[in-house]
Amino acid sequence: MEQQENGAEHEVQQKIDVDQILRDKAGKKAKFIPWFVKRWLKKTLHQDEVNKFLLGRAEGKYGVDFLDECVDYLEMDMEVKGLEELPSNEGGRYFTIVSNHPLGGADGVALGKLICHKYDSKMKYLVNDVLMNLKGLAPLCVPINKTGSQSRDFPRMVEAAFQGENNVLMFPAGLCSRKQDDGTIRDLPWKKTFITKSIQYQRDVIPVHFSGHNSDKFYNIARFCQKHKLKVNLAMLYLVDEMYKNVGKHFTVVFGKPIPWQTFTDKSRTPAQWAQWVQDLVYEL
Repeated sequence: MEQQENGAEHEVQQKIDVDQILRDKAGKKAKFIPWFVKRWLKKTLHQDEVNKFLLGRAEGKYGVDFLDECVDYLEMDMEVKGLEELPSNEGGRYFTIVSNHPLGGADGVALGKLICHKYDSKMKYLVNDVLMNLKGLAPLCVPINKTGSQSRDFPRMVEAAFQGENNVLMFPAGLCSRKQDDGTIRDLPWKKTFITKSIQYQRDVIPVHFSGHNSDKFYNIARFCQKHKLKVNLAMLYLVDEMYKNVGKHFTVVFGKPIPWQTFTDKSRTPAQWAQWVQDLVYEL
């Protein structure tokens, strides 16, 4: 995705087109996919509802304006703690902001809105999910090579984000939270990238905890995929459906105090262990 600084440079708003997605992914084999499978996909992805939003009230809105519209559309009631106490970007001081990922979409939109309003839209997303495909978010996303896969380009995306004059929002688990054996909802182990890059670019880390959860159905599907080691992440197909189930819900968002980047230079822990330490800290907020 090419980065655009001005929303007016976008020609059309992104929309969901299941038929086109299947043609892109399956090629000539797409015509053999049964009609009822296509209908199920369109229903699960809420194609008509999402497109009505994208081509209606959200059309022509980009960056923080798009985020504001999304949060309003989802009727998200948020109690926010600690945001006002965070330091400014004065003096070229930018931060790595890391959060748990309980919802898999709406939480990313909501956090983006809060951070953009706090830091005058000086924020870039580093996410590995459906958020990257929304054109309304293009001004807030790190540009990627249109001809390459996102996974292959991710290291370059990370470098571009940390080299820029923006705060970086990351969900270090990579996937949204899962239900544990004891019934608690928690992220998978966090990846160490945010630790190593925060040290390299001397950025303090701001931990964030976002409340909320998805349905038991979602967690059961995720567990089934994990148990049977399926290559296809079926649970991700239900994230839009989960988003609609969370419409009108109340969420608590807690921003912790910045952790000095020098903390992570202590060799008593490896970068992976420091990542786990920050994750544990987030769940204590």
